[in-house]
Amino acid sequence: MPLKLDIVTVERLLYSQDVDMVIAPGIEGELGILPRHAPLLTALTYGELRAKRGDDEESFAIGGGFMEVQPDHVMVLADTAERAEEIDLQRAEAARRRAEESLKTMAEEKVDFAKAESALRRSLIRIKVAEARRRRGGSRAERQQPGVRAPSD
Repeated sequence: MPLKLDIVTVERLLYSQDVDMVIAPGIEGELGILPRHAPLLTALTYGELRAKRGDDEESFAIGGGFMEVQPDHVMVLADTAERAEEIDLQRAEAARRRAEESLKTMAEEKVDFAKAESALRRSLIRIKVAEARRRRGGSRAERQQPGVRAPSD
């Protein structure tokens, strides 16, 4: 029995495929969802969402939201979400440095701590997802298609 995964943001439908397993960053820890899972509605936090299909695994940087699970369908309504291959690692590193600097100087400049912390968390998960994808060498589909290669940021 396949498990349909849809990942939706305000801007777009990011992903819609049948998968074998979904691993999502729930607010109380990582959740593993297989076909025939009991119905569930949960909040998501910043983290990596992984979709496994056979030997292939796709990663997404998720910036909060909600996940609805039915026995044959998982709907992720994400505040923000990006595929690993869409992440510009240099920009994410620059955002991390800016957020860390804001946190260091917050007492002097009265920086919004929650905003700076959120920016740091978002940049760190983007870096984690992009680097994990590089270590794995891209998705199996990318490795099998001639002329298609992982970005070299």
